Amino acid sequence: MGNEAIARGALEAGICFAAAYPGTPSTEIMEALAAVARDAGIYVEWSTNEKVAFEAAYAAAMSYVKSLTTMKHVGVNVAADILMSSAYAGVNAGFVIVSADDPGQHSSQNEQDNRWYGMHAHIPVVEPASPRDAYRLVKAAYMLSEKYKHPVLFRSTTRISHTRQPVTFEEDIPVEKKCKGRFDRDIERWVLVPAHGRKQKKRMMEVWRRVAEEEGVEPFIKIINPGMKKAIIAGGIAYSHVMEALEVLGKKDEYTVVKVSLPVPLPYKPILEVLKESQEILVVEELDPVLEMQVKKLAYENGVESKIHGKDYVPINGELDLDSVARSILSFEGREPVMPWKPLEPLHLEPPVPARPPVMCAGCPHRNTYYIVKTAANKAGLKDPIFTGDIGCYTLGYEPPFYTQMTSLEMGGSIGVAHGLSKVVDEPVIAVIGDSTFYHAGLPPSVNIIYNKGHAVILVLDNQYTAMTGHQPHPGTGLTAMGEPTVRVPIEKLLETMGYKTYVINPMNVKESINIVAEALKKYKEGEQVAIVSRMKCALQAVRKARKEGIKLPVYHIVEDKCTGCMVCVKLLACPAIVVPKGAKKPKILPELCVGCGLCAQVCPFKAIEVFKEGSPNWLEAWK
Repeated sequence: MGNEAIARGALEAGICFAAAYPGTPSTEIMEALAAVARDAGIYVEWSTNEKVAFEAAYAAAMSYVKSLTTMKHVGVNVAADILMSSAYAGVNAGFVIVSADDPGQHSSQNEQDNRWYGMHAHIPVVEPASPRDAYRLVKAAYMLSEKYKHPVLFRSTTRISHTRQPVTFEEDIPVEKKCKGRFDRDIERWVLVPAHGRKQKKRMMEVWRRVAEEEGVEPFIKIINPGMKKAIIAGGIAYSHVMEALEVLGKKDEYTVVKVSLPVPLPYKPILEVLKESQEILVVEELDPVLEMQVKKLAYENGVESKIHGKDYVPINGELDLDSVARSILSFEGREPVMPWKPLEPLHLEPPVPARPPVMCAGCPHRNTYYIVKTAANKAGLKDPIFTGDIGCYTLGYEPPFYTQMTSLEMGGSIGVAHGLSKVVDEPVIAVIGDSTFYHAGLPPSVNIIYNKGHAVILVLDNQYTAMTGHQPHPGTGLTAMGEPTVRVPIEKLLETMGYKTYVINPMNVKESINIVAEALKKYKEGEQVAIVSRMKCALQAVRKARKEGIKLPVYHIVEDKCTGCMVCVKLLACPAIVVPKGAKKPKILPELCVGCGLCAQVCPFKAIEVFKEGSPNWLEAWK
């Protein structure tokens, strides 16, 4: 996998320190490193958020220890403050920041192009075209960082991070590496007050100038088939699509192709030579015209009159692929973008493949919590609460029948937005946030509500893992990234310290939890600052533990004679284990999907749902 290739390249480069916050599509880089950390003799951590991860890894690089920090593209927004400052102060050892961008928004709220961060911060950006390329270029990025004593941004994308490709290792992981450093008390460098910052900016701009002037060589710039009248300049995954498109179009010998692996700042010398030799140039890149802008600027400043095209032919939204790039090339040539191959036809299967929209898993504790909170709100007389939402599995609460996520903007945004709404609307407000997200970005806005006299319920859904990205540990799990036991930081204690009257429920106990939450919401109506922590292990982890330890979970079924077909279990829970067969008037439970949480049995008004297969005597242990 591309992410594993990045991890291996970093290990071969000699890193000794790695820190990250999980986020798709970057997560597997740190997981791969954590899996071998002890054997490789390195330190790896899941930090509480991307800013903290950056700061920790940057501190190592300040102290002559090679380091790595990784995050998804929106995570760089969280770390932007220290990112900007790190470019001014520089580093004393190789320091690479991986930004895993997400063109096409496979798992993100936007598809921002983080090459702009390199431009904005004056940090060079290295961009691979394949997993194999990523493996080699990570090592080149560390050499670049060491050469200039400067941070380097390594931009991957979903298609690079999650594609698999054979990679032949070029060297061993070094046994001897510098894992203990020293801190130079260089006040003028590390203390960026204005007088110092102005001096450091001159250093930074000299690095910027030198990179653009000196690095126009492989592996950062590669020119294929020079001297042609037409040229294509492509960076990252776009280069791979270009080469494949030219091959299938039979045009490999008609174009000079420039592979750009250092798009920011663009090394100008080889690019200028291509501009002078070619009459027409097409710039192919995913998302924003970062390369195109620099190429056009270079042509203008040097009086080159070649015709330069880019986003007038190449899509600006979403991922590129073979088809879109081939069409762009044909349009650039003034030809009808008709492909020389038959377009793929949709498969027609019998029976047809059913639609599979995102849905909370069978047994998901969030389903229980949403049912409990909405029922308790009715019981407490809380009419039409606004539910502000956050980033996590629980975001699926926006769907029917829950409607418990009415906003989802960024990590921690549920609480901040809830505070603002509480100041300007009359409706009750409930901020829903996950456990990992609470540690990541929920603490400051929780304090803000108390300090600025806002009034919103904070509902923390604690399933004990960073579940959406693959069950990484966090401060509430009690384990580090390297599997070491550590101090558990209880969310309820943090909220109590801030001044919230805090209630903790186990959503597996539905009736008891409804009563507790109803009491909490009544206190909220009376003007108290209230927080609720709903704690129940992620169902996937419970099932894994049960399988590993030989624990049998109970399985429920619907007793047809008792069932009236009221569909309460279907309409209120939307559990994927409960289905209504075609033409049937009563639902049934699929035993292969049921994990025995028992929510449906507690909800059924006619007691028609019963245990069909008893679990082991200790089956509840799997959920603890």
